[in-house]
Amino acid sequence: MPRQTPLHDLHVALGARMVDFGGWDMPVHYGSQIEEHHAVRRGAGLFDVSHMCVVDLHGAGARAFLQQLLANDVGKLKLPGKALYSGMLNETGGVIDDLIVYHRAEDAFRLVVNAGTRDQDLAWIRARVQAAGLALAVIERAELAMIAVQGPKARELLAAQLPPEERESTLRLEPFFAREIAGTGWYVARTGYTGEDGFEVMLPSAGAEGLWRALNAAGAASCGLGARDTLRLEAGMNLYGNDMDASRHPLESGLAWTVAFDPASRDFIGRAALEAYRASGNSARFVGLLLEDRGVLRGHQRVVVPGVGEGEVTSGTFSPTLERSIGFARVPRGTGAEVQVDIRGKLLRAQVTKLPFVRNGRVLIDLTPPA
Repeated sequence: MPRQTPLHDLHVALGARMVDFGGWDMPVHYGSQIEEHHAVRRGAGLFDVSHMCVVDLHGAGARAFLQQLLANDVGKLKLPGKALYSGMLNETGGVIDDLIVYHRAEDAFRLVVNAGTRDQDLAWIRARVQAAGLALAVIERAELAMIAVQGPKARELLAAQLPPEERESTLRLEPFFAREIAGTGWYVARTGYTGEDGFEVMLPSAGAEGLWRALNAAGAASCGLGARDTLRLEAGMNLYGNDMDASRHPLESGLAWTVAFDPASRDFIGRAALEAYRASGNSARFVGLLLEDRGVLRGHQRVVVPGVGEGEVTSGTFSPTLERSIGFARVPRGTGAEVQVDIRGKLLRAQVTKLPFVRNGRVLIDLTPPA
């Protein structure tokens, strides 16, 4: 049986269509996936992300341990509340998971990892702690729920639910910072997975339904996994298991910016494999695709680059904002401005684009067909 989040019964009561997602019974939509997508781009939407795993890591040497565990450098986390996105790699450079790490205090950090990889992530982290002989506490915070409030109106709607004395400081949070809300047990982060502004709120499970209903009443739409996927694709954000996994490394997955090779003395897990790959000069490109012909891009479709080679679509969908089919693809290094995608045996034209397609409600690519 799939696991249930603390908000499961509320989703059912609200009429959500539920599906098994990574071993969790989750809402895919509450009626119209497209309306939910537009609600986030134009106003505010709510997502239950309680299936994500919150892990607190603390003890002497926690920072040094994370500098070895993660491909990005937690040495960048100077201020309490600062967040960092990183891959956690294996020895061959493959992505075990992508996660966000928050600096709570010196030698005290919070990780948020993916639902489908939570068990293997916890096992990997604990094994590395044990191998290093460190006395670090690795605590799964299963008692916490997590709600994402996303969209141009999201922050003001969430702030209205906070104690009056906490509102101004929370609204002043910069992107990729988080803060504790005194007296509530809430940890509010200005992060998200939609390409819009907003907050992700970690809070005691008992208070999750009350917050959800209050935000609904204030005008935030309930949104499911369907809208979450179209939003993140428009925003150029990778999905673990589609766009990268343990067999693919960040340099071929559009995530080179999450790997900190400096300082050269930091020997993180997977570094040697990534350096060898960089030196080989054989790196694939990770690009956006805009389909020119009628059809829908989907993961695992073959990408044909005439005269160069072949690649593969890693994620694809119909974009409600652009009203076009979009996707991500891993293609040969010499790929130019146009490719062909094999959709049901037909080679359809697609334009190669930079990512993201949409960010903060703005279309960032040229939709004009090539001459």
